[in-house]
Amino acid sequence: MKVLDLQCSQGHSFEGWFGSQDDYDAQRARGLVTCPVCNDSEIVKMLSAPRLNLGHGVSPAASANSGDAAASAQASAVPAPQGASPASADLAFAPDTLQQMHVAMMNMVRHVMANTEDVGPKFAEEARKIHYGEREERNIRGQATREETEALLEEGIEVMPLPIPENLKGPLQ
Repeated sequence: MKVLDLQCSQGHSFEGWFGSQDDYDAQRARGLVTCPVCNDSEIVKMLSAPRLNLGHGVSPAASANSGDAAASAQASAVPAPQGASPASADLAFAPDTLQQMHVAMMNMVRHVMANTEDVGPKFAEEARKIHYGEREERNIRGQATREETEALLEEGIEVMPLPIPENLKGPLQ
């Protein structure tokens, strides 16, 4: 089993589990490897350090300290992700923080998907009917143009845009 650290062109990092390197290559060539956040199929493998068990009683920290300083410095230099703009460096988050943000966003989207009715492109019409008491009150989601959204807000109907990743728009598993 190969566990790969992957990243899409939008900078979302995630793990992929594959039976072998050939499995990864074949799935990627067929467009089956996509980002779980944005559904982007432009995926690159990131550098990752494998855990090698080379002996008993030697900790990874001790073996790292025994090498020469130049090799250690070279190993710690990690290039910026492909396509990263200088502006994105200003907005950099620690990997753990970024992963926590992705998890929180995905949990929120899943909650909304599970607790709302999809009314599709009739969202603005249905929201108005609910607001004015013409339909029973319930939680809905759907699509609305920018103009429709602005008109709803001007009428005092509270709405909020929520980007939903393509891979979550189908049935939830």
